[in-house]
Formats: sequence, C-alpha cells, structure tokens
Amino acid sequence: MRYDLLKILLVDDNHYMRVLLAEILRAIGVHYIYEANDGAEGLQMMRDHAIDVVMTDLSMQPLDGIDFVRLLRNSPDSPNPMAPVIMVTGHSTFARVNEARDAGVSEFLAKPLTARGVIERLHQAIEHPRSFVRTGDYFGPDRRRRNDPNYRGPRRRAADTEKQAG
Repeated sequence: MRYDLLKILLVDDNHYMRVLLAEILRAIGVHYIYEANDGAEGLQMMRDHAIDVVMTDLSMQPLDGIDFVRLLRNSPDSPNPMAPVIMVTGHSTFARVNEARDAGVSEFLAKPLTARGVIERLHQAIEHPRSFVRTGDYFGPDRRRRNDPNYRGPRRRAADTEKQAG
C-alpha cells in the first residue's frame, strides 16, 4: 500500500490523541494528515480536502463520532458518503461497537493504540473494503463481516439468493 499517497483526516477533540495518531501515521509513511477537533469541523475539512480515510474518536463534543458518521453517510450535502471511517475509542463495549457499526463505521480500533493496530485497520479499510449497502434506515459498509453458517434468519439480499441457487 502506498501510505505516502493517502490523505487521512483525524477527528478527535483530544489534541494529544491526534498527535499520537499523526506520529504513528508519519512513521508508516503517511504525508497528508489533516486534523479536526470535532465532527462538525471534520465535515468541513472533508469539504475542503479530498480525504481518503477518516479516523475519528467516538466521544466528542458537540458532535460525537457516531453522529459525525451518520451525517457523513446520510446527509444530502455530505462531502464523501463512501469514505472509509475507522472509529477509534476506549469505549469498546459490545453496545458501542454495534452502535458505531449501525452508524456506518468501516472499521473499529480500540485504545490503547498500537502501530500494528493502526496498520491493520488501514489495510482492512483500504485493501479489503466491504460493499456498501442501502436499506430503508441504513447506508454504509455491509455490517456482516462473514457468512455465518449457523444463521437461521431470512436471507434478504440478491447475493444471498444467488449463492443458495448456485
């Protein structure tokens, strides 16, 4: 992967966390790093720059990471609704991970941060992106990570029907 070509936006109200993430990104060769203090500033930064990947904190004020992702994915004036978003947080409870997933987050990175974790999530978001899905109340990366052979619910997607017929 050509990290030197990536334009990454860091959205976090904690200056020190942005510094830490920026240092990790620079160490792996990222040259274009943009920063925002909250989701509203992040959306404006995305309007001003062609951002490739967003790394956002979950807990921020006044616009938190989940609301930021919802606006990015669903707002009619969104600068890039399909941008990969990596949610970075210390609140990695099952409920918060599901809330972030349901908002349209591409990847989830739990604190404490490591260079390896950052690299793995960037690689996953860029090299192995999940298909985007639009339903009545969701737009974002497919929330299913894998085909669960034990799933007994309805198979509602055309791709599921094709797999069963084939």
